[in-house]
Amino acid sequence: MVRIKPFKGTRPPKQYAAEVASRPYDVLNSKEAKAEATERSLLHIIKPEIDFDPIADEHDKKVYDKAVENFKRWKEKGWLVKDNEEHYYIYAQTMNGKTQYGLVVGASVEDYLNGRIKKHELPRRAKAEDGMKHVRVNAANIEPVFFAYPENKEIDMIVERVTAGTPEYDFVSVDGVGHHFWLITSEEDIHCITSLFAEMPAMYIADGHHRSAAAALVG
Repeated sequence: MVRIKPFKGTRPPKQYAAEVASRPYDVLNSKEAKAEATERSLLHIIKPEIDFDPIADEHDKKVYDKAVENFKRWKEKGWLVKDNEEHYYIYAQTMNGKTQYGLVVGASVEDYLNGRIKKHELPRRAKAEDGMKHVRVNAANIEPVFFAYPENKEIDMIVERVTAGTPEYDFVSVDGVGHHFWLITSEEDIHCITSLFAEMPAMYIADGHHRSAAAALVG
């Protein structure tokens, strides 16, 4: 069985979503991130070395401390707000005219360790430990991991029904990718999704082996 759970997401209010959103930490270097980051950009949290002049060594303790400081400040300023209730979420991306949909869930560290979350890469220890420090000092998984799971028509029906409604977020980022986001608030739907995943033999890491390893090290 695969264990997932809903959670209280920490996310931007609608009016800040497009500005807070950023590209992943590992697709641009520090110089590029510094040039791209706006005032509210998540890059100040996931690549906090950009807040130093000159740009600091990303493994320096002061950089991890800066991540904590920025994450706290983003919450104090209301740029990131924690939901009051536990939800599953649906996140979709549109690129080159094609939209792909995914569920945002909490996954189990034990499932990672016992092989129910399957891997096809061996993460580099140094990179995993760097990610582990970011997760640990912030007490948060700032960036998602992409898992694949066996096809399930009942889950597809829930996703189709929820995404027929107005999205919470709907914007195009600087790289031309469309981002769309919905909340799953129905307790019946949440229970159904949890139960359906419990019947699955495994999930598979499609992208994010180092982020998964980092979360597992914290766990």
